[in-house]
Parts: sequence; structure tokens; C-alpha cells
Amino acid sequence: MATSATPDQAGDTDGLWSGYAPEAERPPLATYALLSSGFVATLGAFVFAKRRNDDLPEIIPTRDLALMGAAAFKLSRLLTKEKVAAFIRAPFTEYQGKGDAPGEVEEKARGTGPRAAVGQLLTCPYCIGMWIVSAFTVGLVTAPRETRLVTSLLSALGLSDFLQVGYRAAVARREPD
Repeated sequence: MATSATPDQAGDTDGLWSGYAPEAERPPLATYALLSSGFVATLGAFVFAKRRNDDLPEIIPTRDLALMGAAAFKLSRLLTKEKVAAFIRAPFTEYQGKGDAPGEVEEKARGTGPRAAVGQLLTCPYCIGMWIVSAFTVGLVTAPRETRLVTSLLSALGLSDFLQVGYRAAVARREPD
């Protein structure tokens, strides 16, 4: 009887990743490799196509880099931590409790193989950041006006979050009257 184990579940006792970590602790490396390959191939194809048509910008202005960086910070926190986006993560994660910041939760990836890999991507703001910045960069090349609007909105929202945290800290330090 044949089983339909994913490459991550196949044991890999003598394979490429067998010495990386004990099998029970080993992350879904084959799925990571597949996701990374798809990411690089897609981004590479986009750059190649745009380069061939001479549609790539010479430089990305500093203001756009700042907007994209601030927007990526906010969107990565929203997608990976904020409780209002838990419905996106729920099929791939398990709730662990309240997060460190207001409105955030802590979750861990669940399952094995692709489910675990996607769960880990959706719980790590640093991991998903590359995907977000790449999407913003593609947007800047193909639809700069719309991308600047979206990144401005997300950047302003991130700034608002920082101001809220600062306000809360100032109120907490204030001595009672």
C-alpha cells in the first residue's frame, strides 16, 4: 500500500537534511526549498521580463524605500501577529495566548510539511517581510501610483501604532494628581 507522504514526512534518514536536526525537531526543509524556489523563480521571471522590455527603474528613490520599509513593517505585523488577521493564519497555526503588544496574539505553526511551512511563514514577521517587500517592489515597477498609495496608508498606520504606544507609556508614567 503506497503512502502519500510529503518530502518533509518521508523520513529523509539518508537524505540531504538527515543530519540537520533530529527528525522530530526538523523543520519542513523540503517545503521551504519548494517555497523559496517558487519565490525566486517568480521574482526572477518578473525581473527578466521587465529588463528585456527595458521597464526596470534605474534606481528606487529613497522616499519609496522608506515608504516600502515602513509599510512592510506594518503589514508583516498585521499579517503575522494582529488578532484581526487570525482568520488568515488559523488553518496553519495554533493559538498560544496574548502577544506582547496591544491587539497582538502569539501562535505557533501546526501540522507537518506544507501546512507547517506556511504556518511558520505566517507567524514570523521577519520571514514574511521578504515576500511583502518583493510585492511592493513589483507594485512600484508595474503600478507606482497605487503602490505609493497603499504603502503610504500602511506607513501612516504604523506611525499611528508607534504614537499609540508612546501615548500609553506617557500615561503610565504620569503620577497621580
